[in-house]
Amino acid sequence: MRLESIWQDVTYAVRGLRKKPGFTIAVVLTLALGIGANAAMFGVVDRLLFRAPSLMQDPDRVHRVYLVRTFDGKEGYGSWFQYTRYEDLKRWTTSFDVTAAMSESEVAVGVGDNAREMRVGAVSASYWKLFSMRPEIGRVFTAAEDTTPVGAPVTVLSYSFWQSRYGGKADALGQRLKIAKVDYEIIGVLPAGFTGMSEERPNVAWVPITTYAANEFTWNPKDLQNWFQKYNISWMQMLARRKAGVSVEASTADLTNAFKRSYAKQREMSPGTTLPEIAKPRAVAGSVLAARGPQPSEVSKVARWVSGVAIIVMLIAAANVANLLLARALRRRREVAVRLALGVTRARLMSQLLTESLILAVLGGGVGLIIAQWGGAMLRSQFLPSGESVSVTGDGRTMLFAGAAVLFVGLITGLAPALQSGRGDLTTSLKSGAREGTYHRSRTRVALLVIQGALSVVLLVGAGLFVRSLDNVRSLPLGYDVDPLVWVGVEERDEKLNEAEQSALRYRLRDAAMGLPEVENAARAVTVPFWMTWNEDIYVVGHDTAALNRLGSFNIQGASPEYLATMGTRLVRGRNIEASDTKDAPSVMVASASMAKVLWPDKDALGQCVRVGSDTVPCTTVVGIAADIRSSDDFTGENHLYYYRPVDQMAATKGGLFVRVRGDAARSAESIRRALQKTMPGSAYVTVKPMSEIYGPTIRSWRLGATMFVAFGSLALVLAAIGLYSVIAYNVVQRTHEMGVRVAFGAQVKDVIRLVLGEGLRVTVIGVVIGGAVALYAGRWVAPLLFKVKPTDPLVFGGVVAVLLVAATLASLIPALRAARVDPNVALRSE
Repeated sequence: MRLESIWQDVTYAVRGLRKKPGFTIAVVLTLALGIGANAAMFGVVDRLLFRAPSLMQDPDRVHRVYLVRTFDGKEGYGSWFQYTRYEDLKRWTTSFDVTAAMSESEVAVGVGDNAREMRVGAVSASYWKLFSMRPEIGRVFTAAEDTTPVGAPVTVLSYSFWQSRYGGKADALGQRLKIAKVDYEIIGVLPAGFTGMSEERPNVAWVPITTYAANEFTWNPKDLQNWFQKYNISWMQMLARRKAGVSVEASTADLTNAFKRSYAKQREMSPGTTLPEIAKPRAVAGSVLAARGPQPSEVSKVARWVSGVAIIVMLIAAANVANLLLARALRRRREVAVRLALGVTRARLMSQLLTESLILAVLGGGVGLIIAQWGGAMLRSQFLPSGESVSVTGDGRTMLFAGAAVLFVGLITGLAPALQSGRGDLTTSLKSGAREGTYHRSRTRVALLVIQGALSVVLLVGAGLFVRSLDNVRSLPLGYDVDPLVWVGVEERDEKLNEAEQSALRYRLRDAAMGLPEVENAARAVTVPFWMTWNEDIYVVGHDTAALNRLGSFNIQGASPEYLATMGTRLVRGRNIEASDTKDAPSVMVASASMAKVLWPDKDALGQCVRVGSDTVPCTTVVGIAADIRSSDDFTGENHLYYYRPVDQMAATKGGLFVRVRGDAARSAESIRRALQKTMPGSAYVTVKPMSEIYGPTIRSWRLGATMFVAFGSLALVLAAIGLYSVIAYNVVQRTHEMGVRVAFGAQVKDVIRLVLGEGLRVTVIGVVIGGAVALYAGRWVAPLLFKVKPTDPLVFGGVVAVLLVAATLASLIPALRAARVDPNVALRSE
């Protein structure tokens, strides 16, 4: 009997919705926008903050280990270890049944023109114990192949790389693949869907961590013990799985004790050096997901806020639909009264109305999933590792979330009309007769409009704050151009070149680049702003050395004479680096304007002496002053302590090239790489990266905030405007008789327009006041994500108020004009 009643409710609701296709489509599309936005955003946030790495076993017990150090009263978290530190913590802890070492980096895969930098994981053999999986073919490497000082040259491939490079053929096993400097034997392929711990691009292969480290960090082949018995290089991370029954607090205390013992051992092993004391040293068993912290990234913080924004959009859509359903219920008052008079219970009636709203929500959810699948691609490209494929409709967790959202929206949108239908006097409703369409005031509908307006204010204020932050970031003078620049990295791999050959190779690359038709200029460089820096202590007469070098890093760039012109950096005065500034010539430098001001505030910096690296070396003479530039170390600061030295006097065998192109740098990158690769000897190769891709991550959080808040804020504004329009339009239709009477008694067109506009603007103003108060209160939490703009910025709030009032005016104007054109004769006869 109950199933029969449900089926009757469904068929009745479907018949009613089919009779009103315009109403049905409007409601479905409104819900689809809200549900789709949330489903797409959930897929992103779930992967960033909640979902364990694929195929991980007992993920709730697996942790990423962080070391906490306090220097000068500031506590800092770090997850990068020396291998020696990892061995100490592994040996001196008892809380874990598995500990694993891990490092991921971009290295060359392949040889010759086919060599590409790809992401490769270097992991300990114990790493595989954290996952429950079987290789697609072959096997993973074992502890016997992962031993110090040098592990075995074996590798396992990702499923996607196996498919693309080897066509998915089993004969890939046993073949050799050159990764970085080593020829590895392929011993296995991991199953489809396994991504390991990748935080950026997915790995294409995994190698024993001891094999990787022995070849990367052993500069002297006679000293193979250097990399795993000393504390001189932090390059890997530690994963640990708690034993069953061991708490997080107990494992953290265990790690802290081990860290203290390890640091004491480090101090004992360094009798000739002075290691800084660490205040309150401790180790933390943190989340296995790096985005969750204990120091979450700016991107993950923005993702949290955008998730809240998506929920607000869904609430606005729900309020909009609830208002439409409520208006429909008011128009059906007499129908409802007749059904009640015929014996239908109020409970059954409410059930029918809720069924109708649930059907609309299901339809909206279906269309919303299509929107999420399409629009989610943009969100994934912004927040998730590049190359990670995420299907909304193919993901069970996202589908479950979408289902919950459909149920939630269906219930809350149907609740108001269902309750409304259950109230009211039956006799009055039956007597209404032909006047069932007359105007009925509803505080609930007004409240829903106010809620939509208030939530829209919150989103638009957030959008305005992030847009202003992004504008402030972009307006910062970098001191060089970004868009036309390409960085060319030189990777010699295992080619045995002496110092003269290494330097000559880089000059040949520069000359080859200069000969390309799309290249305007090219110069040698050692470091890359926003990517890699080089600094050394400096010694200047009249300055306390310790105090001087505490000012910040004096970053050095090794450059050829074409460098400033290539970068677009202005030479303020003096001379540039010249071809005559060779290794045997007197040492010279070009200082930044800020560096000159800090070191010689009352003197001319030209001709001054700076000793670099030691107070016993010969003077490096300042021969020029260049405009300030910004790099990653001082991006938002005011002191830009930077200087340039001739590359032959600083690091003749290091670095690569900056190339300035005439057209689009990204479009030219591959052709430049192919042309310069012809100059490289043997297995050496070049990498090419547009400067915009290097600089982009620095402003990524502001760009994401601005993009997402504007997108969702605009969507919320449209939904709120549509909601206001629909309510005002409905009210005008319901008040046709009233308007006719007003006109018949002498009301002017402007009076009618003022009446209708006033109704819409009153509701909007109330929403603006409430939303503004909420935005002011929430500003304290969003403030850390902003740049040079206060969360109470009057320009932003003023702009939002103006936008809302304009939108409300436009949304109310069409119904107002329709009301003004009412023919009083027709309106009165309709009574």
